[in-house]
Amino acid sequence: MDTKRAMEIYKSKDTFDVQLGDKSVWIENVDEANGMATVRVGTDPLDTHTVSCDRLKEEGEA
Repeated sequence: MDTKRAMEIYKSKDTFDVQLGDKSVWIENVDEANGMATVRVGTDPLDTHTVSCDRLKEEGEA
């Protein structure tokens, strides 16, 4: 996904199904300047990763 869409999801009050590989993630923060997102894997608050936004996929996205 692009950085703009990641920021839209991050700011939204709605819930979106976002995947990093085969894992469901929550977007915790988006660094628009660098195209990076900090995501939490599942429900473990300690399992966070900073990845390029283009590695994130929204459910239904090819």
